[in-house]
Amino acid sequence: MDCPAQDVKDLFRSAAEAGPHDILKLYNPKGNIINISPNLEPNSPNSCYKLEVVAADCNSEPLGAELAGALGFDLSTMEKRLQGLEKKILFEAGETPAVVYEMKKQVDSFREKLESVEHLSWLGLFKDLTDGTHKPSPFYHKRTLHKTKKECEHVRENSLEVSDEVRQYLKTPTFDNWQWEDTEIMVLLQVMYTDLDFIATFNIEPEVLQQFLFEVYRRYNNIPFHNFKHCFCVTQMMYGLIWLTDLRSKMDSVDLLIMLTSAVCHDLDHTGYNNAYQINARTELALRYNDISPLENHHCAVAFEILEKTESNIFRNLSMDQYKRIREGIIKCILATDMTRHNEILSKFKSILPAFDFTNKDHRDVLMMILIKVSDISNEARPMEVAEPWLDCLLQEFYNQSDVEKLEGLPVTPFMDRDKVTKPSSQTGFIRFVLLPLFIELANLFPCLEQHIIDPVRKALDYYTEMEKALERKKLNRAQSENTAKSKETTVGAQSTMGSHTDAGPEASKPDTQ
Repeated sequence: MDCPAQDVKDLFRSAAEAGPHDILKLYNPKGNIINISPNLEPNSPNSCYKLEVVAADCNSEPLGAELAGALGFDLSTMEKRLQGLEKKILFEAGETPAVVYEMKKQVDSFREKLESVEHLSWLGLFKDLTDGTHKPSPFYHKRTLHKTKKECEHVRENSLEVSDEVRQYLKTPTFDNWQWEDTEIMVLLQVMYTDLDFIATFNIEPEVLQQFLFEVYRRYNNIPFHNFKHCFCVTQMMYGLIWLTDLRSKMDSVDLLIMLTSAVCHDLDHTGYNNAYQINARTELALRYNDISPLENHHCAVAFEILEKTESNIFRNLSMDQYKRIREGIIKCILATDMTRHNEILSKFKSILPAFDFTNKDHRDVLMMILIKVSDISNEARPMEVAEPWLDCLLQEFYNQSDVEKLEGLPVTPFMDRDKVTKPSSQTGFIRFVLLPLFIELANLFPCLEQHIIDPVRKALDYYTEMEKALERKKLNRAQSENTAKSKETTVGAQSTMGSHTDAGPEASKPDTQ
């Protein structure tokens, strides 16, 4: 009971000899999936748990390993050779020259590329320029940008029974999305609609809800961050906030349905390039929406394309007035996720907060926009082992965009430039100036959120601040070592020159004669 949850998961991972990216699933004796945590009930030979390891989403070995084999070397051999060379030079010269630091840096950089090649931008190693319906995504070299028929059909095949424990866990901000496959996530989304009584209240047929979620899944692309798992995380955080703040007693079911469905649809058909890129590159979306929130307008349009089909229209049994209200609300919520409107929406919320009234429609509308904004950027409110992999995914997407911007001669988005942005520097300012002010204002209305979302975000800020300081110290130490090495090389060079003049003697100054 005294162990952190991550230690328990690591113990199970080691026992199963599972890889770091494999998914672990634990079943109780009844066959229900349960959470791996320190709160597991003791078992016995007559009531065994079943541990299942699901391989990470790849066809064989990571592509980095294949590339290393194809290129005829492995990085560990290169590193050993470099270490041997470093020791030899250190023994003879007294300290490590700057050139060795540079070589080590290049090896580390190449290792990182090979290990993360599933998410590399095509400028990193290669790009397949094939055209056609199955054009490869620049991020996932083994997957197409749009989901294949096989991927889509796979998520239909599920008979997951959700236990009461998982149902409760689903209502908390600590939920770990990385332990669930897409096919199981589909079931968890259905549970959210069921447990908020939407199925009964709005007469949503289960098969229509399933078809709606299937169409949603199909329209989320295979990109590192703005993908179906991100859709689930945002929806799950919205679902958790509804329960934590007891919104069911403060707002009617239509508003709650608007918020949950907006979260499900908020990034539909995102291709991994933000609004700034769309506008600067004069893409079809920017032209269609006149540079006004092109992505968010597109996400809305795709959502209502899905809802236009009778078989996937979860609102088909509602009255015309209810549908109009829901459509208006979903559009308002999804357009609010455009970060260029952040200050405008937050300022409006702060102005109404002292006299906030749940019976006032304008007040509720602003709160709904704030809630979807909080849910959209809430990863840092989750445990670090859940949040940090999401940051890695986001940076992969950012770096890809800045690479393309450089190649196409477009303005480079500063916070996406791989040459200027580090992992901690990308987060410290964002948390300090965007996340915390937003979360604090929401907690002023709902004080219970302080421990659930603000305390974890403060811890994340401390974590990345320390990481940033450590990187600065490392950078400073390296610079000092390089300067020392250069000055020593200069001294040795000067002594060598003086020595050669001395050895040559007076004859050295005489000109050559024929």
